[in-house]
Amino acid sequence: PIISHSGNNGGFSIYEDYKLNHQVLTMNNLSSLLSVLTDINTTVDDIELESSIEKLQNIVPENKIDDLKLYSEQIIIDLHPYGDSPSQKTLVKTIRQAITQTRLLTIAYRNYDNVASNRQIEPMSLVFKKYTWYLYAYCLLKEDFRLFRVSRIRDYHMDEQSFERRKKSYHEMMALENEQTEMIEIVLKISAMMKSRVEDIFKEEDITVLETGDFYIESMMPQQDWLMSLIFSFGEHVEVLEPKELRQQISSKLKLMNNKYL
Repeated sequence: PIISHSGNNGGFSIYEDYKLNHQVLTMNNLSSLLSVLTDINTTVDDIELESSIEKLQNIVPENKIDDLKLYSEQIIIDLHPYGDSPSQKTLVKTIRQAITQTRLLTIAYRNYDNVASNRQIEPMSLVFKKYTWYLYAYCLLKEDFRLFRVSRIRDYHMDEQSFERRKKSYHEMMALENEQTEMIEIVLKISAMMKSRVEDIFKEEDITVLETGDFYIESMMPQQDWLMSLIFSFGEHVEVLEPKELRQQISSKLKLMNNKYL
């Protein structure tokens, strides 16, 4: 299907009426691609994605449509984010538009520590992880790259001013952040009643089963705010044994919580 063109403006091109042979992709390939693209498009409502979905569907021969439906029911990829409200869908769509058009965004943002601020940002990438949308962008206020949780954006406006994309990608930022993240060794004792959660969260080599059936956990964890949330998610079924500093932080938090119920 490749055509050679001679002359100063020559080169190579694909034959105009060429169609991709459906045999290049198996039913499993098509099913997986369609499942992912369809799920993403329910959130971003993107015309290009919708076009891609239609083109993939058109590859499937009529006598294989039922087979495709069967494959799609055997493996389901659910990418729907938590709290996927109509307002968030509109926000994600606006962010997507600002990224493709390289236009500045002005946002009202409230961070993890509940500090509110107005930011003008250069949107770089929409990132979907842990069932939540994030926006990777260059923040003009902080003069650095930041990862904004989309659900914490309270107000937003796409500006007319455009920008030139910077070279630092999301993957480069995360690789650097992972290198710089301080790790600490924690030791936990967790009730046998939490067996399923323990096996979901911790590596097998970090788990020791005690004679009582309880779990003794020795694990390296990043020293970040979510570590406290992880520990509290086990409720009364966990005890922090080490380090002492973390144990003291937990104790202080529990005293503050207890005072609310006295």
